[in-house]
Amino acid sequence: MLPPLMRRVLAGALVLLTSAWTSGVRAADVDAAEAAVPKDFPRLILDTGRPEVPPPDPEAYRFFVHGEYQVRYQVQRSFPLVATASAIDRRPGLVEQSLGQNQFLSHWLRLTPRLQMLDTLELIGQIDLVTGLLAGDKARDTHADQTPRDAYNGFSNVQPRWLYAQWRLPFGVVRVGQQPNHWGMGILANDGDHPTLFGDYRYGSISERILFATKPGGKDSDFYLAIAGDLVFRDQNARLSRGQQAFQGVLAAFWEKGPDQLGVFSTFRHQKNDKTSGSPLFGYTDELDAIAIDLHGKIARPIPGDSDAFVFAEAEAAYILGSTNFIRTADQALSGGKTDVRSYGGAAKIGVVHRAWSSGTWGNGDTASARRTSASYLGTASDKGVPYGDIVAQLEVGYASGDADPYDGTQRRFVFDPNHRVGLLLFDEVLRFQTARAATAATDPLLSNATRPTPGVDLLPSNGGVFGAQYINPTAIYRPRHWLDLKGGMVIAQSTSDVVDPYRLTTGGSYVNYRGGSPRKKDLGVELDAGVEGRIPLQYGLKAQVGAQAGVLFPGGALEDANGVRMNTQWLAMGRVGLLF
Repeated sequence: MLPPLMRRVLAGALVLLTSAWTSGVRAADVDAAEAAVPKDFPRLILDTGRPEVPPPDPEAYRFFVHGEYQVRYQVQRSFPLVATASAIDRRPGLVEQSLGQNQFLSHWLRLTPRLQMLDTLELIGQIDLVTGLLAGDKARDTHADQTPRDAYNGFSNVQPRWLYAQWRLPFGVVRVGQQPNHWGMGILANDGDHPTLFGDYRYGSISERILFATKPGGKDSDFYLAIAGDLVFRDQNARLSRGQQAFQGVLAAFWEKGPDQLGVFSTFRHQKNDKTSGSPLFGYTDELDAIAIDLHGKIARPIPGDSDAFVFAEAEAAYILGSTNFIRTADQALSGGKTDVRSYGGAAKIGVVHRAWSSGTWGNGDTASARRTSASYLGTASDKGVPYGDIVAQLEVGYASGDADPYDGTQRRFVFDPNHRVGLLLFDEVLRFQTARAATAATDPLLSNATRPTPGVDLLPSNGGVFGAQYINPTAIYRPRHWLDLKGGMVIAQSTSDVVDPYRLTTGGSYVNYRGGSPRKKDLGVELDAGVEGRIPLQYGLKAQVGAQAGVLFPGGALEDANGVRMNTQWLAMGRVGLLF
């Protein structure tokens, strides 16, 4: 059950969202609101600094490459995690062992080439040529995580992402190839290419896909319909390279007019995980059949009496139901029975932004060349100059169902896609590596069941996504200049069910949290975040990014150990340097 404050905020966002659609019968009002909200409105809220992709030219062939190179230096306080059997064998009596990572250097280089052939055909690709850990401390016993930070792989980890063709036809659009999968706020499907206020994106949802999208009401209609067939290349629950074969049918329908959107995204998924029990000769297959239904809507409106102030809201809610033997009890393993899947989650945000105008100069002058540079930078211009959001304030609330008993025959844990970032520390460091260490420990070779680990252990890592928790996340941005962000945020979170570590439950038979403490304590803690970022235009269309982010976490009772001792206050600081082109 959502706490009263979260219910009120969510209700406020939904009221704002539905106000636009209930007034949709007044076409003049909708058209007026659409005209009042700038086309590049999202950039007022979060300026990524990325160059704009030009629309296709019906009379030209064009090829260009955009991309980025990013470097991160991170220092943090290492926190305690459950010890693996191998660690205990080396140090008898050991109960907890730290992450072992206090500082490290990482980077990535992402290229996105695009070939536009008239306005009919586009070929689009994306690849991370290098990505990973360069130097510093390596994380200890975290290999179950998607990005475990346990090896120096900064120059050997190449990640192919997209390569697809897009045809524009008189009656719709066809896409074929390896392409991103993204919907709404990205809590269920997130392509890993959407920058966030705090933290960074990693990997993302990618599918071998055939997609057809059209406007059933004609080219002037605001209603869209899309259907697709997928073989999942990689997402939160499957990786084709590991023998995890996930087939999806996708159906999406939405109404969109200007900044307003309302739609539904639904998938039917059949997944098979090929596994072995101690030897390739003893293979077996786990299966999943599930339906996911995801509703999403957003709206933006000018505040009456101030043409440069806007209120915006967005909400997304998803429900997953199905059956699987990925996770099963001993009785189910003998009988062939399957575990029911019943999980749900959602997020909503509401905020305000004030629009200011910049000439785009770095000094006090306002030259035509500076105006053109700034117009290129922001993708728009006017007689006043170039618009940017000088003050942004928003409040996000979220909810993900939890599971107090992982082996009761019903799986209730909902995990946000890890690329929907909420803060810097609680979800993306502490809870992420608690689940990764637990999954790593469950597959330790010294365990008697390591040749055939507990079913579902490969689904245990959260990879940084919100799971089994509800949170309030207020954030604010102040831009004294259009190129400079000063930002802050807070995360207040608690679990939505008893916090139970499946690894400790299986090995010790006790319902305890990830540190061996009481599972009934639900306070996850309070996190404070802050950051600064500058986007500096350079010559030849390049843009430099320089900044820093930091966070401090005051852990709650859900992070206590068996003696009732809370985890120490955690902190993290990160230096950020990047080049956009």
